[in-house]
Amino acid sequence: MATIKDVALRAGVSVTTVSHVVNDTRTVSAKGREQVQRAIRELGYVPSAVARSLKSNTTRTLGMLIPNSSNPYFAEIVRVVEDRCFGAGYTLVLCNTDDEPRRQGVYLQVLSQRRIDGLIVVSTGADAELPAMLAGLRMPTVLVDREIEDPACDLVETAHIQGGLIATRHLLSLGHRRIACIGGPAALLPSEQRIEGWRMALAEAGHSAESAQLLWHGGFTPQGGYEAMHALLRSAQRPSAVFVCNDLMAMGALRAAHESGLRVPDELSMVGFDDIELAAYASPPLTTVAQPKTRIGALAVDMLLERIDGRRQDGRKVLLQPELRVRGSTARHAGFPGPTAR
Repeated sequence: MATIKDVALRAGVSVTTVSHVVNDTRTVSAKGREQVQRAIRELGYVPSAVARSLKSNTTRTLGMLIPNSSNPYFAEIVRVVEDRCFGAGYTLVLCNTDDEPRRQGVYLQVLSQRRIDGLIVVSTGADAELPAMLAGLRMPTVLVDREIEDPACDLVETAHIQGGLIATRHLLSLGHRRIACIGGPAALLPSEQRIEGWRMALAEAGHSAESAQLLWHGGFTPQGGYEAMHALLRSAQRPSAVFVCNDLMAMGALRAAHESGLRVPDELSMVGFDDIELAAYASPPLTTVAQPKTRIGALAVDMLLERIDGRRQDGRKVLLQPELRVRGSTARHAGFPGPTAR
């Protein structure tokens, strides 16, 4: 592998001159610059990123923590983040914490040692030590989707309560009255906020959401939704509709309904949350609450670069509004007056 000394020898200049050309730290004559650049091309020389970062005090690298790399919702956001980083001349280092606080802490230490310039974090469900760890890193940080108590961090997330409201109001508008909810892991804030939206919509319509047989929890996975739906359908009074707080769970819930002999949406209407790409290809296509994933990813990067470049020092909170995507998994309740269209 070629070294900076090899480049200097081939170009007939000093190592210092090569360094100035590579790092753009001092004016070099057009002839000298051309000689160095030609030698770099001929030798295939690749400058050391570590050495350059030590000189410039920047690595042009950002880090990102996500809790579940197998969840298409996070994968779709990561793609937007990576594209935005690449366009801005940054490299992205991605770490999957698998929703484990210990792993999250280890990855934060690793990213700090790599001297990244900034960090995007989708936190694990329960990690009381995270605010202190982030404060100790002393680097620009943007939180996505899951808020923690840290005024120094920027935040971009969807209005989860509003999402639960519009999902449940849609089912109420179709004449459903016994509407169940399948939430994610207990105490996970986005899930609890979506459940709160469900409760609020039922209360608006004069219905109670306090029955233990209407609210079930599961992991934010197809298996979690599958198991929760089977448990729900074993209850004494089956619901006519269900709001599932995550599209992956809804995929499992659809399978459980099919195995139980229920036709969706004729006998059971279902609404998911996230609008992952697969939702439109479910059978039937899933009605769901769409999170603005492209805006979330782009804003996270843009807000981080503002802090890195010194264009802004104060913390910024951005709350984005969800939208309902009506597809084939919801229909009006039997006997409810109104149009037959779904």
